[in-house]
Amino acid sequence: MMRRISVTLIFVFALAVAFASGASIRSPYRTPKRPLRHAHVRIVHWNPVLRGSHDSMLRQNEEIDRLRLTRISDDQELEDLELRGELVSLHDSRAMQIASNLELNRRFCRPWTRAFLEDLSQAFYAQFHQPIQVTSAVRTVDQQARLRLTNHNAAPIDGDTASSHLAGLSIDIGKGPMSRKQRAWIDQYVLKLQQLGLVEAAEERRQACYHIMVSNRYDEYRGTPDELRANR
Repeated sequence: MMRRISVTLIFVFALAVAFASGASIRSPYRTPKRPLRHAHVRIVHWNPVLRGSHDSMLRQNEEIDRLRLTRISDDQELEDLELRGELVSLHDSRAMQIASNLELNRRFCRPWTRAFLEDLSQAFYAQFHQPIQVTSAVRTVDQQARLRLTNHNAAPIDGDTASSHLAGLSIDIGKGPMSRKQRAWIDQYVLKLQQLGLVEAAEERRQACYHIMVSNRYDEYRGTPDELRANR
């Protein structure tokens, strides 16, 4: 009796081993796994035509000092300059729009800066039948100090690289609504004036705008006949 039980157990054990071995054999007809697809990452290199720099900031402040202009400290000083006509107002037109969030008492700049804006906007409109947008103009030291709390890219309120907005020389032009062709046009228009020493400009990376400081020498250039401008 015991011998029969032993033979049965050996037979059952052998069947179990054979089944386990067969289950572990991989079928040669399994569907091969698809290779993993690697995502393609597009790297965009930042290489603007109008590149800001430390030297450019120095030149902007040198222009302020050459003209003996004040860095406007607060709203009271700003109002005094506006009343004396040292700062002139900016208004919407067919060729130029002022950003709706720009406060009314900040829609001012130096007279020659406005002249530059008028010329730029009219030339842009003639080319594309669209207006440019002014997103920033004059600022006070108080305003710039508050801005630096939330925008670490904002220029300092004093020193050799202080913001030229504080003297009313500079404006920012929004580039967000512009097409690539329109930006290329702006680049070439402003670059020519920068090479003549009439403006200092930078296409901002972290803010969607062009920052442009205008020298008072622009008035003389503006009064030059077109045939003489071509030779400059």
